[in-house]
Amino acid sequence: MTGNRRGLAAFAIVLAALGVLPVAAIVGRALAPGAGDTLSHLAQTVLPRYVGNTVALVALVGAGVAIGGTAAAWLVARHRFPGSRLFAWALLLPLAMPSYVMAYAYTDFLQYAGPVQGALRAFFGWSHEDYWFPDVRSLPGAAAMFVFTLYPYVFLLARTAFAERPPALVEAARTLGLDRRQAFWRVDLPLARPAIAGGIALALMETLADYGTVAYFAVDTFTTAVYRAWFSLGDRTAAAQLACALLVFVIAAIALERASRGAARTYDSARGKSPTYQQPSPLTGLRALAATVVCAIPLALGFVIPVLLLVRLLAGEADIAVTSRYLVWSFNSLRVATLAAVLAVVLAVLLAYVNRLAPGRVVRAGSRLLNLGYAVPGTVLAVGVLLPLGAIDQALVTWWRAQTGASPGLLLTGTVVALIYAYLVRYFAVAWNGIEPGFARITPAMDAAAQSLGAGMWRTLRRVHGPLLARTCAAALLLVFVDVMKELPATLVLRPFNFDTLATQTYLLAKDERLAEAALPSLTMVLVGLVPMLLLARIGFKPREKRLIGTAPT
Repeated sequence: MTGNRRGLAAFAIVLAALGVLPVAAIVGRALAPGAGDTLSHLAQTVLPRYVGNTVALVALVGAGVAIGGTAAAWLVARHRFPGSRLFAWALLLPLAMPSYVMAYAYTDFLQYAGPVQGALRAFFGWSHEDYWFPDVRSLPGAAAMFVFTLYPYVFLLARTAFAERPPALVEAARTLGLDRRQAFWRVDLPLARPAIAGGIALALMETLADYGTVAYFAVDTFTTAVYRAWFSLGDRTAAAQLACALLVFVIAAIALERASRGAARTYDSARGKSPTYQQPSPLTGLRALAATVVCAIPLALGFVIPVLLLVRLLAGEADIAVTSRYLVWSFNSLRVATLAAVLAVVLAVLLAYVNRLAPGRVVRAGSRLLNLGYAVPGTVLAVGVLLPLGAIDQALVTWWRAQTGASPGLLLTGTVVALIYAYLVRYFAVAWNGIEPGFARITPAMDAAAQSLGAGMWRTLRRVHGPLLARTCAAALLLVFVDVMKELPATLVLRPFNFDTLATQTYLLAKDERLAEAALPSLTMVLVGLVPMLLLARIGFKPREKRLIGTAPT
């Protein structure tokens, strides 16, 4: 290995070490001497409740997204009915709606003092004791919010799997006497099972990572427990141990996805030929109406109704306007999201280029370790970042004070440095899974041609690969930008003093029941989230599908 290749491998190792440092810090703190007493106390008091609520939430969300996403995907991919072309891209729109924003909107609409129950009491003349109404601020209510916002993960991957089913399989099923319903259960569903399982795993990881929804609904899960242990009780050991327990749930979700695949494999018998897929069959009459209703329900519940509720909240308060505080929140969100997105794309390009120039076990292992950050919940990541950076900060303060007699303040955890670090660990995989396939599509002959013309390693990257990767990098940057804009748990924990973003202020205002004031930053995040959804719909969803498939555990 030449000196350059050793340097490239060292670069990959350093990046991988920085990526796994937060998780290593959590595990190290959880296994520290004397930590067993804290774990024993947790097991005897609050741990059973956290486990029970987390398991129930995961079960409800998993079942909900599996049923809703698979049904809509099969209808859109295999049939034509009124609105089917619209639903093919519109059913992705709930991805632009943060689940905690939806929770605030539905709470105001369905609570006792809300318009729905108020209208029921006025129409029937009921009092509080005369009727029963489901409480939206409950564990089933939280599960419903997650299902409404996360079913697109299953929908998108399953839709692709259903659409790419070869016509020969349909003909074989018909020759065996299977009708449409039997073919779905015996042929379509088994072939799409890996994609469906991957979508469910992604939805469950997002559920386990959420803090805003479960905290607002007062559902005790591991995410809220980690936050409470660190900030309310000041017990870092308990927070680390609860974070490790949450990581176990994430690993279990990944293992469940793998187990669901089993030894099943699908192969393309037409490899090397132009792909031919069966044309969707038209539906008429009641079947067409039923298909339209089935697809319209998740779109209405997951996007249309929440947006209308937010607009209603905003319109109901005439004195709410774009203030200087709102502009500050927007600017803070814009700058951290832009900085994190640019750094994530730059690092992903560099690592992908290293992987191209010096392929080997070390570089491949480094890229895989960095991609694991996407599976780490934001609250866990925040604790993992605070532990090592806090120790470094204290050492720097001690050294600086000894040299100058003054305190420099917290240089890492007291600034946006810790926040950007957490974003990069969390969302590096989003950039990587868009950029790495882009590099793979560039033939090595172009590198050889550039070198024959005297271009060095970095000039080849700038003059050859750069223009070819421009669109891919732009899409990856946009995806990371939007993800950072909506991120709440890590931002809430790691933000510097007096530094608020649209996400944190939405949560804090809603927590104080100032839902009308929370509507403006909520709508802003939704509108920003719509940009990549509409862009990806225009180009046929390809980058988003690659991102989802790439980040799904395999």
